[in-house]
Formats: sequence, structure tokens, C-alpha cells
Amino acid sequence: MSITIIKAGIFSTVQDTGRKGFQHLGINPSGAMDLLAMQIANVLIQNKSDEAVIEFFYPAPVFRFNAAAFIALSGADFGATINDIPVPINHPIFVPENAVLSFTKKISGHIGYLAIQGGLELNEWMNSYSTNTRAGAGGIEGRTFLKGDEIQLKATVIQENKESPLQVLPWMADTKGLYQTQSLRYLPGNEFGLLNMVSQQFMTNAQFTLNADSDRMGYRLKGPELKCKKPIELISSGVTNGTIQLLPNGQCIVLLADHQTTGGYPRIGHIIQSDIPTLVQQSPGSTIRLIPVNMETAEKINNRHLQYLQQLKNACTLQLNAYHRH
Repeated sequence: MSITIIKAGIFSTVQDTGRKGFQHLGINPSGAMDLLAMQIANVLIQNKSDEAVIEFFYPAPVFRFNAAAFIALSGADFGATINDIPVPINHPIFVPENAVLSFTKKISGHIGYLAIQGGLELNEWMNSYSTNTRAGAGGIEGRTFLKGDEIQLKATVIQENKESPLQVLPWMADTKGLYQTQSLRYLPGNEFGLLNMVSQQFMTNAQFTLNADSDRMGYRLKGPELKCKKPIELISSGVTNGTIQLLPNGQCIVLLADHQTTGGYPRIGHIIQSDIPTLVQQSPGSTIRLIPVNMETAEKINNRHLQYLQQLKNACTLQLNAYHRH
């Protein structure tokens, strides 16, 4: 009842919804970069939506299933194959024993997720399985995957017979309406008013390019140099996932899952929670637009996402029950 990592891939880790409530101790939340993809993968196979999953980038890892498993892939599409047979993302998949899951090419998106029914057998650290590489805790010994790692699974899938074939179940999660094309919405931040008029105007429909040195800590945006009305020194204050900070060089960084707990740079905005998945799925070099919205709009969009997940959960339960009856 385990999977073996045949190839480690780039920065593959175990993540869940993150470590909440310890920022005052300087412990950053970590967690999945694209929470939506993580939740969709879990819901498709009837896991709790916050069950720990495997997060990976391209070049992606290669896994061997030492026991039959029920899985779902979501987020980026890296051309997954199981025993060299192409399989889609956002579908539940029955994987036979000894099958090998690998990825052939980057088709769309930037970060992939693998959820396995029943979850992974790991030790929690501060109420979360998320890997915190800086603290060296959570996930697998607080580090990224290494070739040869073996991860135990909590549940086993009953195989009808040893030759049970690979099966992609026919229903899927349609995620089209959940990810934006290129426009990301943000709430103006505490220090937005410190920007000069030109910079404030630019931020009403701002266009940036994503820098190559973006990572799980933050995505760096390249755009015109933004300026404050006058030089300022700020006291360090709390920051969160999605905070847009203005760096001393006039460029911006959007803080993400592995962000530090406090920052002294002006917080000129916050990407709304529902659009963080769209942002993190962009590859370096892509162009993004930032559009300001108010709290009411942000809450409406957030509720739509929650509603979608609930409907998906209900639909998957119905489909699986019907499927088992046949």
C-alpha cells in the first residue's frame, strides 16, 4: 500500500490547505499553491477536500503504484500517461497495481496535483501535512521528493482481480469558468494611497510580465516602475497569500504559499483568493493584467467557487454510487 518515486521531478512536495494560526510564531502557512486544483482532485475521488496531495512542477515526477489506487489529477496538464496510455486530468482514474504514472509534455498550466483516495500516510506537523522546506518539517522529512522515496497510502482499493485494467471513469470536473484568462482581480491594499497619481492610475488596469525568478514564496512581476509620492519607511506588518508588495526597485511581488510572515514593503494590493489559482498556473514570461475590485465582488466570486465545489462533490457522490451499483 504505497507509491514509489521513480523520478523526483522539480520541487515535488506534499501539500494540503496549509498551517493555519502560527504566523505570530514566524511559521509561514505553506500549503498548495493552487488550492482549487487540490480540492477538485480530492472531491473527484471522494476525499475530504483538504486531504494532503502531491504538488509538482514540470519536469514532473514519475510514480509507481505498488498497490491498486483510485486517483485524480488536476491543475496543470502535463500529458499524463499510466503504463504509456494517455490519461486526462480532472477525471477519477482507477490505477492497477504496479502501474507507472509519468508525464510527457507541458500542455497547459504550471503546477500539477495528484490526489489518491484515502490520502497519504504521513506525520502531521502543527496540524498540517504541508511541506515547509525552510523549517525542514511536514511532508516527507520537510523536503522535496528524492528518487526512491516510498510514500505509504492510508487506504487500499479492492481489486476485482489481479488483472484489473486501468479505468478512466467517464465523469469530469469542468474547470473552465473557475480560472480567468489573463485578468486577475485585486483589492487595493493599506498602502495603495501612498502611490503617486501616475502609479495609481496604472494600477486601474495594470499589465505585467511574470519573471523567471518566481517561486513558491512569491511571483515577481515586471512592469513600469511604480513610485510612491514620497520616500517612506514602514514598520514590518502582517502579510498574507496574495499580498502585492512594492519592492524598492519599483517592481511588484505577489506573495504566495511560502511567503514570510511579515514584511516591511508597501502592500499596494491583495489578489482576491479566487484568482490566486489563475495566477499560480501562469508560467514565467506570461502576461497578466490586474484589475481592482471591491470586497463585495471578491466575496461573490469566492462564494461561486465554494458553490461549484459543493455541486461537484454532490455530483461525484451520485455518479460513484450509480457506478458501484452497475
